[in-house]
Amino acid sequence: MKKIKITILFLALLQTFSAVAQSSKIKNLENQREQIKKEIIEINNLLSSNKKEKNLTFRDLEILAAKINIKERLIKINNDQINLLNADIKSNEIKSEELKLENENVRKDYASMIFNSYKSRLKESRIMFLLSSSTFLEAFKRSQYFSQFSDDRKKYSNKILKNLTSLDSINKILKDKIVNKEDLIKSNNAEKRDLSNERNNKNNALSSLKRKENAYKRQINQKQRQADLLDKEIDKLIKEAIRLSNENKKSSTFSLTPEAKALAESFTKNKGNLPWPVERGAIIQKFGLQPHPVVRTTKIKSNGIVIATTKDANVRSVFEGVVLSILKFKGSNLTVLIKHGNYISAYKNLSKVFVEKGDNIDALQIIGEAYTNINDNKTTLQFSIFNNTTPLDPYLWIAK
Repeated sequence: MKKIKITILFLALLQTFSAVAQSSKIKNLENQREQIKKEIIEINNLLSSNKKEKNLTFRDLEILAAKINIKERLIKINNDQINLLNADIKSNEIKSEELKLENENVRKDYASMIFNSYKSRLKESRIMFLLSSSTFLEAFKRSQYFSQFSDDRKKYSNKILKNLTSLDSINKILKDKIVNKEDLIKSNNAEKRDLSNERNNKNNALSSLKRKENAYKRQINQKQRQADLLDKEIDKLIKEAIRLSNENKKSSTFSLTPEAKALAESFTKNKGNLPWPVERGAIIQKFGLQPHPVVRTTKIKSNGIVIATTKDANVRSVFEGVVLSILKFKGSNLTVLIKHGNYISAYKNLSKVFVEKGDNIDALQIIGEAYTNINDNKTTLQFSIFNNTTPLDPYLWIAK
């Protein structure tokens, strides 16, 4: 009997933890969905401002490809939410049926108890039942029986009331979830139609620029070579800073003072909550090796992310730190490296820089201005994060 009670308790706790986890998943997906909707608004603003330009460019296609990618993520999240809601709705339907069945059984037991009580009253009154006891002990036990009978009536009555209240609550939650699910399905269908239109727009635009594709491929390859050279130069600068921190002793990591160590620990704790390096923008190129967003047969590698932003946008530091270096490399625009303990944040493709090497920097301090390409009038920032010399995916570090 004890084992059965423990098993029932364990199953009840498991069901509670499962419900909490399910609720947390739904909330997390909703937060992601809201963030993606904000990204879509930013991309639409960028595309809207680009419509003022008469000539369509491959940079427009890159932004459009980024929008398609974001739309696909949004549809996937919507589908995940719908699946979780389906599971929740099914679970609530089962709970509702179980409560109805339990309530029916309780009602039957209660009715049976009342009927038996009524029959016993027909035979003899309560007082006569007590007075007919042969001993005092027997009378006392019969008195306890009446008391227990009264308690059981209250228990059954409260149980029925509690079940009815729970049933009403579950049915209300069920109704809300069904409405939420229907809204999500409508939203998802609209997003799918919009995605189809965006893909058609991209294909049409790509066709109109087809004759320029070879030149664009050469441009991509040239940019990749420049990016690789810049990344090598950044790697060299970080290694030199590591060497100096270790007083010329051979090491692959920074030697940190207690203050620098505390700063690095604070930076680590803020993973996923760092501010964006620009106030407004949308990610048009992800971290790592990937097919080019427009010319899918061409592979590109990125040690960071590329953010499309507004013209002459201010660039700001994502965390407090010290300016490690300001780099002007042949064939590229200005780059600022900021050290946060053993972490480095890199801000590439700047037209202006407002800080100097060795400056102490506050979080959100403006350090420069993003470069606007004079050929296509597009403004982008390349943003990277390193742990010592290891490049990290900045998307995992910035706030969503």
